[in-house]
Order: sequence, then C-alpha cells, then structure tokens
Amino acid sequence: MRSDNIKKGIARTPHRSLLMATGVSRKNMESPFIGIASSFSDLVPGHIGMRDLERQIEKGIHSNGGQAFIFGVPAVCDGIAMGHSGMQYSLPSRDLIADCIETVANAHQLDGLVLLSNCDKITPGMLIAAARINIPSIIVTAGPMLDGESKCEKLTMIKGAFEAIGKYRNGEITEERLLELEATSCPSAGACQGLYTANTMACLTEVMGMSLPYCATSAAVSAEKRRIAFESGMQIVDWVREDKKPLDIITRDSLRNAIIADLAMGGSTNSFLHILAIANAAGIGESSMLADTSPQPSPQGEGVNLRDFEELSHKIHQFVKLEPSSDITMTKFHQAGGIPAVVDELTRSVPEFKGGEIKNVYADKTIIHDYSEPFTTKPGLGILYGNIAPEGSVIKISAVDESCYEFEGTAKTFDSEEEAMQALENDLIKAGDVIVIRYEGPKGGPGMREMLAPTSLLVGKGLGTKAALITDGRFSGGTRGICVGHICPEAANGGVIALIKDGDKIRIDINKRTLDLLVPQEELDERRKNLKPFVSSVKGYLGKYSRTVQDASHGAIV
Repeated sequence: MRSDNIKKGIARTPHRSLLMATGVSRKNMESPFIGIASSFSDLVPGHIGMRDLERQIEKGIHSNGGQAFIFGVPAVCDGIAMGHSGMQYSLPSRDLIADCIETVANAHQLDGLVLLSNCDKITPGMLIAAARINIPSIIVTAGPMLDGESKCEKLTMIKGAFEAIGKYRNGEITEERLLELEATSCPSAGACQGLYTANTMACLTEVMGMSLPYCATSAAVSAEKRRIAFESGMQIVDWVREDKKPLDIITRDSLRNAIIADLAMGGSTNSFLHILAIANAAGIGESSMLADTSPQPSPQGEGVNLRDFEELSHKIHQFVKLEPSSDITMTKFHQAGGIPAVVDELTRSVPEFKGGEIKNVYADKTIIHDYSEPFTTKPGLGILYGNIAPEGSVIKISAVDESCYEFEGTAKTFDSEEEAMQALENDLIKAGDVIVIRYEGPKGGPGMREMLAPTSLLVGKGLGTKAALITDGRFSGGTRGICVGHICPEAANGGVIALIKDGDKIRIDINKRTLDLLVPQEELDERRKNLKPFVSSVKGYLGKYSRTVQDASHGAIV
C-alpha cells in the first residue's frame, strides 16, 4: 500500500507514534488509509449536513477494514457570493480545492479518497484532484435540498427568491410576499433544487462512474443519502484492494458520455469549463487543440476539447427538461428514475454514448421521455461562434424560448456586472437591447463571475424574451433567457467584445450557432488602435490567478 511509506519499518517509528496520537490502533496500522476530504461548512446550505455524512462514510470505511481520516477543504456558496466582489473567488476556488486535496493526500501518502462534495466548484475541484493524484477515489455529492413551498406555491431558490426581486420592483408582489418567499424558498440543507451547476456536476459525476447510482439526485436530508454515503465508504476500500483508479474511470469515452448527458438534460453552461478542466487533469485535454476552429472533434485517443461539445450538440436531443427550464425539480427527477434511467435511455438510443447495461431501471416517461420522443430535437446547450466569439461562446438553449432563437438587438455596454445591475435597476434596459458585460472573464474579472443577478432581474422585469445579455463572464445553472457567456477571447485579452460600442447591432442565431457584431471589420480595426492594454491591479490569490489562468475555451485552467 502507498501508506506503507509512512507506517512500515523501524525508520517509521516516529511516524507511527504520531499516527497513534491521532487514535490509530496498532491493528489498524495494517489497514488501508483512506482520506475523507470533507467540504463541510456552516456557511454553505449545500454542505451544512455533511457532518452526518462524514460519519456514514467513516462507518463504511471501517466496516470494510479501512482506516478513515477526515480533513477539510474550502467551500464557496455561489448564491451568497453572487452580486459582489466575493464571486471573483468562486471559480478560482475550484483549483484551490484541487491543490488542497493533492497536498494532503500526497503529504500523508493516503491509499484512497472519499471526496465529500456538493456545490458548484467543489465537485469539479475534487474531480480534478482525483484525476491529478490518481489514487482510488470516489465522490459523494451531498444531494439537493427539498423543494420550497409557500401558500401552496412550489418554490426554488431561483424562481422563489432571485426572480422575486424583479417582481417586487415591478409592483407584481408586495414586500410582505417578498419576505415570505425569502423565508421559504430554501427549506433544508442541500444544493439548490434545479439543474443548476451543483446538481449538473453531481449528475455528470454519476454518469462518469465516479459516484454510486442515485447519489446525484437523492435528497441531502434523506436516509437514502446516508446509505449511499455508507456504501461509498465500503466501496472505496474495495477499490483500493483492486487498485481501481480515477484514470480507469475518467476516460475520453466517459467524458464524452458526460457531455452527451449534459446536452440531453440541458444542464449548466459551467459544465463546459469543468469538463475541459477535468480532461486536462486526466491528461486527455489537449490544450493545443482547444481553440482550434477546424470542424472536426478530437479523434478517438486524443483529447477532449470544445469541438466535442460542438459536434455532439448537433446530434443530441433533449429528452429531460428540469428546473429552471421547467417546473421539474431534482426531487421529482429522482422519483422519476434519476441518472440510471437517463443512462439506460442513452445507452439504448445514442450510438456515441458508451454506457453499460443497467437492469431493473424505472423511468417516469412524463419526466424522462423516450429518446425518440424528446422535448426538442435541439440540445440543451450550444456553442456559438462568430466575430464576437471566434474561439467560442456558450448558451443554454433549453432556457431560451424558441421564438427567440434568432435575435438582433442594440448593444448597451458595461465594463462590470455592477454597472449593468445599476442600469437594470434604474429601468435603462428596454426591449430590443443586448446587454454587453465585459472584463468579467477568467483573467479580467478576475475569476469569471456568474451573472445570475442581472439575468434573474431581466427575467423578473418581463424582458426574458425581449432583451439579451452577452458576457465574457459566465452564468449560473439557474440562468434563463437569451444569455450568451464564456465569450472567447475575453475583453482582457483584447477580444472583440472589448470593441463593442453602445448602439452597435448584435445578432444571435441559435439555429446557425452564431454570435456576430454587425460592424465592418475596417471599423473594428480602427477601434482596436485605441484599445488600451488590460492591466490588473489585483493582489493576493486573485492576482496570482489572473496571471496564470487560461481562457474559458481551455476550461479556465491554471
């Protein structure tokens, strides 16, 4: 075992003495040493119930002959960090989490890992760490929160709280009702109720095979989740004995399976960033190909890149439609069959999906349709190219009304999220406008903040089908409306988005997968002559991140 490096032989007497100080018995010195990387936090609703799950995982490890050690990693709640400078730390925290796990696991020569996660950047950070370290590892995602309810109205964090702000400011609801929605939209521990980033990444983790069946969708406060945590503890000891490692599971095929499932369910656009970053950590994300504008995806045996998303987005139908694109929450999705039912349908219906046979799977066909009878033949997500985004941009097609698939509007430019929010709050955005939020990319932000606040306010004000928003930042999985993010190159790298002026015309065509600024190239060349180079004055962790991060088409890896 790898842990023999810290516990075998006369020379390791001091090491064993220190381990015994932690409570390890002499007998358990012979056991596999399993780390439980826990992202428990009193600050994050998705993580407040993890102390109980830690106990269940620990019981499972010890029941199967392992020795468990719990250690902590950071967790950021995107909802709480949103709308202010705190959101700059969310995406960078993904790589910080991976570094923390790598440091502890390698410094102490652990034999295996159970990675206890839930929210937006924590799960991909843990997957990156697992691929990088490549010792037996399993993910336990803590699960979604229960649905909110008030006066017989079903609620979620997005539709109950975020969009209530716009309704209140429009005079549609009273302050009393606003406070009722605030108090009842998030009623329990768990990740927010829809197919936002946290639950998208939990689902894709299960699709890849890095967590046990039904882990992604079983509620955070359920007995089923506790049993899954226990069984995951049992499973990791078996994987250590079998020497089953993450890179046996995270392959080009399993990552493409994750992309296919993401498209079929209409998951969060953030998954594009995270899958590319996981592929890079696994050694199958070929950086030299990621910005390639050739029409072919990466061939078998080569890396996963943005063109894999583009290729598959033209083939995959969306046969699951969850909140925020519908009223179906994760609770209902779990009851309908969850990820095993989705994998079963994809295995039988999509040749590109390399799944295995799943027996005795239940599927509620009103929620998980047959692939031959999809909600739409359009995928849930798409990649747009054009002169604004020659290296790609991302849109959540499933969250756009079909009447808006072709949209042309007038640019109103803002160099930060705060400026755009001020304009929205002061009713300066009208039907036919295209809000342009720039200098919010990985480098320029720094940290590529999510734009859920402005997009929610846009919808809340009744402009969700009448105005658009484009940005080099990113969106929450809860975003809906005509919203294009991840524009590459970003403004801080001299992208065309930095050259847009108020009054310019912008065309978004989802059917053709294009995003274009309707300004002659000669005019853009003149504007570029006056564009000042971006210089970041940010210090500390974000300063280091800004200097080392690559663009969104590379997964914002550092």
